[in-house]
Amino acid sequence: MTSAITGSALTLLDWAKRLDPNGKVPTIVELLNQTNEILDDMLWKEGNLETGDRVTVRTGLPSVYWRMINQYVAPSKSRTAQIDFGTGMLESWSQVDEDLAKLGGNLNETRLSEAKAFLEAMNQEMAGTVFYGNSGTAPEEFTGFAPMFSSSAAGNGQNIILAGGNSTDNYSIWLVGWGENSVYGIFPKGSKAGLVHNNIGLVTDTDSSGGKMRVYQDQWKWHAGLTVKDWRYVVRIANIDVSDLIGVNSAADLVELMIKATYRLPSLKNCKPAFYMNRTCAEMLDILRRNDVVAGGGLTFENVDGKRQMSFRQIPIRIVDQLVTETTAIS
Repeated sequence: MTSAITGSALTLLDWAKRLDPNGKVPTIVELLNQTNEILDDMLWKEGNLETGDRVTVRTGLPSVYWRMINQYVAPSKSRTAQIDFGTGMLESWSQVDEDLAKLGGNLNETRLSEAKAFLEAMNQEMAGTVFYGNSGTAPEEFTGFAPMFSSSAAGNGQNIILAGGNSTDNYSIWLVGWGENSVYGIFPKGSKAGLVHNNIGLVTDTDSSGGKMRVYQDQWKWHAGLTVKDWRYVVRIANIDVSDLIGVNSAADLVELMIKATYRLPSLKNCKPAFYMNRTCAEMLDILRRNDVVAGGGLTFENVDGKRQMSFRQIPIRIVDQLVTETTAIS
């Protein structure tokens, strides 16, 4: 009796594609890999809840008075509020037939090759959720930046800078000031930070009809969330029209918009700031850099850890491929 092989399992065809002419597992050209540098910058803290993080924010200052001699002063107090930020459970499983994994004596190489793909998939999903996750429409996710900063008329609307686009092809550039009192990633109380890999090893798997198969299993999980303790440390430059930007036809002045963004943050000293944009915005900004540097502007390249890092007024510029075209303009 035979049973169907699911699409998530490695097949002999998959194996053949991964062997070089000498029968070894080659280095795969990861055409699906992305650059999501926000994961390099995020600060992480253990939440104070088993399901997330509860923070207390100041919502009002006490009243103060000028007084004269023998004049009474009414007591006053500040006002606070508590906000809960949730976490989500990102998880995936890898499964390889025992005999398939051992073909050619490349057991460890075969499993490592598959592990790289899972690592990339988890990283892409996490980076995308940091920006676009929405627990209101997808309860299994945590809420990211975009739903939090979605209307210029909201309480945090002063940190949304509109770039003028009103069509259905827009980009956003983000300025985030990471810090333990501003913005940080969280993991549930008592859990581990970051991506966790569990090497389950060789087990017997059973399908719905009772058929059995010996397989190597790996579990990948990442329990994480996002806390915006002080919303003033997040700035969204929204409604950057894609077609105008690429054509440099009435395009948004990215340099001017980024200057405005830096002044929205309460302080650049009390946080670890960084700009985040996709590579199309970075490309056009680099073109602007060519003229801006000649004119003595603030956009420069700096050498950071041996890498050529583009920065704006000493704030690093990071590329995030998960920042996609936004079909709805912010109002």
